[in-house]
Amino acid sequence: MGAPGRMADALLRSLGGRTVLLHIPVPAVPGDLGEQVGLGSPGFQDVALGPVVFRRVLVGTGDATKAAKAELLVSASAVAAIVGSLAYQSAEVLFASAAGVLVDGVLLQVVSVSQAEAFGAVYLYRLGLMGANAAAV
Repeated sequence: MGAPGRMADALLRSLGGRTVLLHIPVPAVPGDLGEQVGLGSPGFQDVALGPVVFRRVLVGTGDATKAAKAELLVSASAVAAIVGSLAYQSAEVLFASAAGVLVDGVLLQVVSVSQAEAFGAVYLYRLGLMGANAAAV
């Protein structure tokens, strides 16, 4: 991790960096007899993701159509550690396979992912999150 990554980590921590949980599926066990005959039940695991900064944004055209929307700024070093330890191909694959992000006990769906780069290296990920309604976030 270079200087931009260290700077992003320090900035996220200074802005009230916190930890959220990434809700991802548990990989299937190929040698399990239940899995082989289709009796395996899907499971999920919650992986700590931090430092992050969570902020709420309300979008919509009318009072009744407002949808809960939030943004999560995530340290690229934290994402790289999860990608490496859980053997994902990339951060994009990790976020695409995630069922959502648990923030204060509320599961929010990941609707967009973008990244910030400096000197050819990613130092920050920005996740767009959507909840069921404005009260959920």
